[in-house]
Amino acid sequence: MTNTHSALSFKEKLYAYMQLTRFDKPVGIELLLWPTLWGVLLAAMGQAQQNGATAGLPSLKIFLLFALGAIFMRAAGCAINDFADRKVDGHVTRTKGRPLADGRLSAKEAIAAFLVLVLLSASLLFFLPVEVFYWSLGAIILAFIYPFMKRFTHFPQVFLAAAFGWAIPMAYVAVQGAPDVWCWLLFSAYMCWTVAYDTQYAMADREDDLQIGVKSTAILFGRYDVIIISILQMLFLLIMGAVMWHYFAPTTLGITPVFGLALVAMMFSKQNSACASRNALTCFQAFLANIWVGRYVFALIAIACIWTTFNG
Repeated sequence: MTNTHSALSFKEKLYAYMQLTRFDKPVGIELLLWPTLWGVLLAAMGQAQQNGATAGLPSLKIFLLFALGAIFMRAAGCAINDFADRKVDGHVTRTKGRPLADGRLSAKEAIAAFLVLVLLSASLLFFLPVEVFYWSLGAIILAFIYPFMKRFTHFPQVFLAAAFGWAIPMAYVAVQGAPDVWCWLLFSAYMCWTVAYDTQYAMADREDDLQIGVKSTAILFGRYDVIIISILQMLFLLIMGAVMWHYFAPTTLGITPVFGLALVAMMFSKQNSACASRNALTCFQAFLANIWVGRYVFALIAIACIWTTFNG
């Protein structure tokens, strides 16, 4: 250990907590935030169409509550992830500087941070329908267990995707009262995309993970990793295209937003070209590039929702 957690100044301790919760690296927060807001926007579209309107927007309250919930739960997930990996992160080049791995924070402090962030997220539920509370229990369970799955299964990425994506059915419950088939299709699309980009992330750590003995889809897929990532990305595009067709085809925009996904296809192609080298750094950069996928799809959906709401 390079330091002991008891010897840190307040400023050093605060920075260690920021690293624990990844507030110093907001990429992961955005990868959860943007899809959560896809769900909020599309749920509002569905609610409006059920009520006989062409389109509609969510209330600012719902929008902000789910945005804050995504931020808090992502930070909580990072804290419990570092707790789960505290004995292995020091053996991985990319993670050996994390605050639990180098001793700046203790396991108890990580658990405390997780509980505080979960409680902050739970406090937001007081402003939402009670049904959302029951669905939130699934999010808490998934957020707690997914960091441990790499010890038991080659599919920890699937559990991570479910944990991150659970905000989508919660958004539909908050807005529509219950998830519908289009909610679950959106959730499935998100699952495909998340497993794809987290496999890219795992490809960057594959050699270290093999030595340590933890499991991942990158290890399971082996030399077929890029092919399977491409298939998952294609499924994401197909399902998202169907979802957008459902919501926007009846509006003045027609299927224009569906064609907007062509840019995402080009982003995916560039990522896969980079991953083909299996170089750890390029695979990690491909993973980071997914932040632009999330931002772009959010912008595409938001613009389409606003346009159809005010232009019929």
